This record gives sequence, structure tokens and C-alpha cells, in this order.
Amino acid sequence: MRWMVVSSSLKVYVYDFPRRFNFGMLNYTQVDLDLPWPDGEIPPPWPSDESVLEEQHSVEYWLLVDLLEGRSGDKEFIRVRNPKQADLFFVPFFSSQCYNKNSAIECGLKLHGCCKEEMAKLVLESPYWRHSGGEDHIIPLHHPNAFWFSRHLLNASIFIVADFGRTLPQVPSLKKDVVAPYYHTIPTYEDDNPDDPFNSREILLFFRGTIKRKADGIVRTKLANIIRNETGVRFEEGIRNETGFLQATEGMRNSKFCLDPAGDTPSSCRLFDAIVSHCVPVILSDKIELPFEADLDYTSFALFYSVEESLQPGWLLSQLRNVSQVQWLQMWNRLKEVSHHFEYQFPSKKNDAVSMIWKQLHRKIPAMKLKIHRKERLKIAD
Repeated sequence: MRWMVVSSSLKVYVYDFPRRFNFGMLNYTQVDLDLPWPDGEIPPPWPSDESVLEEQHSVEYWLLVDLLEGRSGDKEFIRVRNPKQADLFFVPFFSSQCYNKNSAIECGLKLHGCCKEEMAKLVLESPYWRHSGGEDHIIPLHHPNAFWFSRHLLNASIFIVADFGRTLPQVPSLKKDVVAPYYHTIPTYEDDNPDDPFNSREILLFFRGTIKRKADGIVRTKLANIIRNETGVRFEEGIRNETGFLQATEGMRNSKFCLDPAGDTPSSCRLFDAIVSHCVPVILSDKIELPFEADLDYTSFALFYSVEESLQPGWLLSQLRNVSQVQWLQMWNRLKEVSHHFEYQFPSKKNDAVSMIWKQLHRKIPAMKLKIHRKERLKIAD
């Protein structure tokens, strides 16, 4: 009798996709974009000329370079060359970068569509996909519009997403998918050690960003009308340029609380900017899903209020002013303790964002294997 041995290490197989599906989108000059990234060659750094908007959704890049690096001593996974040994199959397609670079112009729309369709064809025709029905495949789709019209084709796989906004109700699932943080757009506050942290942050509540948004983001306009001119509030329209990021950095580092309402989708990069700035997030998004929530209790370093109650005149600021100095300091200290979980970097470090994502993926294995094994022996499908 053969017993299934549950490995302590996650075993990941990486598809040998041509570089045009991944690093070729990052303005690198390659000898042949139709070849995969060569084994043993150091993965390329994230380009310094890429826009911050593109870097926000760069989780696909950080996971792939982590897989290609080769070092395995303290990682949560082992990269395997034999697909028969794999627990999971990683699809090295930069879906968010493909969307960002090619969706805005007519020729780009054509390129984006062809790129997506070719990738989907390669995956769907793979014997590994056919064996599992895609249940053991990882596909990063962090930008809410990435692969939007075709997600249903690959929905059996594990998606790595920012949230579940802009998706059909039957597509996203916390049971199979992984929510990953945005790459924060402002620098981490490294030397946040004032003698009096509470009183040194003179602004009560800070918000800087696009005020007029679609969908649930309409709450931003309503909040602006209610609290913009209140004492202790700095509520500003933001511009995404170097000056804007400097002003956002200064604002968060001098504020006790950061307002994090929904945007076009339930989440935004602002939450992670607030976390690495140790500015207590005030989350006003009724449908938000959060990264690493199996490991992190967000209520220990963030405040959550419903949109409905927050739009009552005077209510939100009253709640914040009633947070005692002791309570705020506890959350501030906790932010300093957890902020490393939201850092993307290469090489990755234990319990940083990349490491935490691999942990979430590893936890999917038992339920995923149960589903695959049952499917193989059932005569009548569930």
C-alpha cells in the first residue's frame, strides 16, 4: 500500500515560458525573447524607469525572481525540475505588466489580447493542467483588469490578486485564491523613534489621493464634503508624480491616522503606504479582503468602520478623537512589528511579502490535493 507523504517543503515547478511573457515586458534587451530565462543566470532587477503605477502590481515579478534565484536554504519552497514532483505549477506570465503597457492604445489592445490568448492556450494544452484541471496552478493576476475578460477560462487555478473587485461573482474565492499586498509607493519609515510618537504626529487624519472615483469609491467624494475642512484633518487631491509622493510621505509620517476608503475597487495601495509609514489605517471599505489575514490580526493595528456610519456628520472624527494615547501607541508599535510582512525585495527574506505569499500557497495544498484525488476516482462528478 502506498501512503501519501505530506512534504514539509512546498515543491514548485515553473513553466519554461518565453521571456516575452515576463521579463521581456520590462524593457530589457534580450537576445531572443522567444527563449525562457536561462537557468543559473541572475534574474534582472526591477527597472528604475518603470512607473510607480506599474510597480504597485509587481507581485508577479517578485515571485518569479524568487523562484529563479536558486537559493533554497531558508525559503518556504523548493523549485523542482521534474513536474511529477511538483505540488504547484507557477505560470510565469506578467499579466499586470501586460495590461499596463498594452491596454491603452489600439495596437496595444491587440498585443494584449494576443499575449493573453497565447498564454492561455499554452497553459490549457499543458498535460499538467489537464491532469489536475488547473487546481494546482498559480497565476498572478494582481491588477484588477489583468486578464479580466478571460479569467473564467483559468478559474480553476489559484489566482494571486489584490482584492475581488471587478470580477464576476463566481470567479474569486478565498478558498482557492491568495490576496497579496500592493508594492507600497512611498518609502518605509526606517527611523521612526521619536521621544513622543503620539504628540509628534500633529495631524489627526490624513488623506491624499484621487477623490473622484467610480463604484464604491464614490465614498471619497462624500467624505471630502463632510470632513475636509475640519480641524486636524488634511484631505487633499493627489497627483502621482515625484512631488506628490514626497507630500504623501510627509503627510503620513506626521499623522496619527490615515484614511483608507475604497477606490474603484475595495482596496488601494494607500493601506500599505500607511502601514510602512506607521500611520494607523482607518479602513472604510465594506468589501475589502486583506493579505495574510490567517497570520495577522488587522484589528491590532488598524481601525475598521462601515461606510454608512462613517458618512454621518461628525461621527468618524469623534471616534478617532476618542482613541486614547495608550491605544494609539499600541497600534503604532504593532505597525512597526508587522510592516516587514509587506516588503517586496530581492533576495527575499523570511516573513517578508514574498515569503508570506508562499506560506499562504502552501496552506492550499491539502484541500487542493483532496479535490484532485477525488476527481480522479469519481465516476459521477460532484
